[in-house]
Amino acid sequence: MALDRKLLGADRGEAPGAGGEEDEGQSLWSSILSEVSTRASSKLPSGRNILVFGEDGSGKTTLMAKLQGADHNKKGRGLEYLYVSINDEDRDDNTRCNVWILDGDLYHKGLLKFALSADTIKETVAVFVGDMSRPWTIMESLLKWASVLREHIDKLRIPPEEMRDLEQKIVKDFQEYVEPEEASSASPQRRGPAASGQEEENIILPLGDNILTHNLGISVLVVCTKCDAISVLEKEHDYRDEHFDFIQSHIRRFCLQYGAALIYTSVKEEKNLDLLYKYIVHKVYGFHFNHAASVVEKDAVFIPAGWDNEKKIGILHENFSTVKPEDIYEDFIVKPPIRKLVHYKEVVAEDDQVFLMKQQSLLAKQPATPTRASESPARAPTGSPRTASRTGSTTVPSSSPMTNVKKPDPNIKNAAASEGVLASFFNSLLSKKTGSPGSPGGGTAQGAVKKTGQKPILTNVQEELDRMTCQPDTVLNNSSATENEA
Repeated sequence: MALDRKLLGADRGEAPGAGGEEDEGQSLWSSILSEVSTRASSKLPSGRNILVFGEDGSGKTTLMAKLQGADHNKKGRGLEYLYVSINDEDRDDNTRCNVWILDGDLYHKGLLKFALSADTIKETVAVFVGDMSRPWTIMESLLKWASVLREHIDKLRIPPEEMRDLEQKIVKDFQEYVEPEEASSASPQRRGPAASGQEEENIILPLGDNILTHNLGISVLVVCTKCDAISVLEKEHDYRDEHFDFIQSHIRRFCLQYGAALIYTSVKEEKNLDLLYKYIVHKVYGFHFNHAASVVEKDAVFIPAGWDNEKKIGILHENFSTVKPEDIYEDFIVKPPIRKLVHYKEVVAEDDQVFLMKQQSLLAKQPATPTRASESPARAPTGSPRTASRTGSTTVPSSSPMTNVKKPDPNIKNAAASEGVLASFFNSLLSKKTGSPGSPGGGTAQGAVKKTGQKPILTNVQEELDRMTCQPDTVLNNSSATENEA
């Protein structure tokens, strides 16, 4: 009996020792598995998506590339793919967020099936991009792409119960928005756990009018790019603060209907880019976000989802003087007329021969200009001064050839004919014997000499020429002496 008891005691003594080691080993493995499972659950999830919509040239690809940390102008067609690196400093963990950029042409909207499915809709954020350099296109663009997204979600055929849960989540996030100064700051990165009784203290107010009337079941963010163009709109298109308030009013109404946030950005001036990144990370991964709304600067507006309401939008309406809040957007924000630039017009030079033929036809139609006839009368008196002093005005009869020179025949094509008439006229004057007694020209010549005070000259030109050629120089001297004595 004692031996049995001893063996039984030994057996009992060994059993607890062996059981303790096994329990210690099991507790060690359980702690390791628990730690691994905790780390796995706390890691950043993969496969999250950002779906970007916008018109061609609105800057959506450049904006997403800037968030990626790359500066490039490569633009694809159809459905572009990028990724944004996400880093969790608390957990020392990082992951990649997929970015899908749909082409601005509606022809490619069928490619959405590769970016958004019924399985990934819970993990997707939609971004609608509006171009502030072309504000007259913003509202049309937002309505168009919201309709495209709604049409695609309807085609996914998500069960009604699941779709209802997605919509309720959007409503809850909108209603539970808290100002950053009032929000809990338990963790700088991740959302802190809700304290006991905190959910009971938070009072969920009902949605107001025109809020989440178009619930897509997916988080929406409206981004206005190229806000640096506001100064250009003021200078070139005479935009005033009333125009920008009117634009902001309509965009904020759209955001209320879809439960969307609004942010103005500028890649050129690097404005609100970091804020956009933090808000996207907050919406996709649940990181803590502590930036308050900002509506003071017209080119740096930021309105998180859940902050805005109709009363706050009504503050903008107080500055309206020439427009009403309910006016149609396109009636006040009018697209400017396209200016036609002159240097864009192509000018083709005509052939040289064609140009010269046109000039020749124009010259043939003009009347002929008598160039030599205008020179002849002025040159005639200087050609023979003796004739002018000898004969006076009566030496040239009305029927003399000079009349033909003053009024030449326009049909004469060669100017040699007029020169021949002049030559024969002066030769006739040289060969004609003038100055004889009793001639009508003689008295006139002498009277002219007396009036002018000049010395009398020989009347017979032909005899004078003969004397000069035949007699020696002494004869010429004597003749000159005789003239002086006379």
